[in-house]
Amino acid sequence: MSTPPSERLRELGIELPPPPSPKGAYAPVARSGTLAWVSGQIVFENGAVVRPGTVDHDVPAPVASELVRRATLQALSALSAELGGLESIRRAVRLGVFVAVSEGFHREHEVANGGSELLLAVFGEAGRASRTTVGVAGLPLRAPVEVELLVETA
Repeated sequence: MSTPPSERLRELGIELPPPPSPKGAYAPVARSGTLAWVSGQIVFENGAVVRPGTVDHDVPAPVASELVRRATLQALSALSAELGGLESIRRAVRLGVFVAVSEGFHREHEVANGGSELLLAVFGEAGRASRTTVGVAGLPLRAPVEVELLVETA
């Protein structure tokens, strides 16, 4: 990747949100060697979950994909706070996306693209992570999506 991630974010007109604060007894980021795991990210505004409910019934898939993008930005913000910036990230290793789905909805992979496409835009090919996308009956606080991220650092 030739352009540093912080500069690439500026070029894209993207500002990282404030680092998330834990809503329970866990660390926002856990590190082991060169790996850094970001705990599950749910999008909040003014202390409330944005667009609670299930995808397809309560939240349209394109809106859910944008929420995945925003949750991925929160994950990057958590990493930036932990690592002192994003420049030490070598590559995204794994993106995990959980989608609270309505019965009969089977396009979780499309919803997850919001996070994958963001990582590619910021890190180039180093942002092409492996991915797991899981449709679930429910998420904490009725969130429609939750995102976790694993990166390799220098």
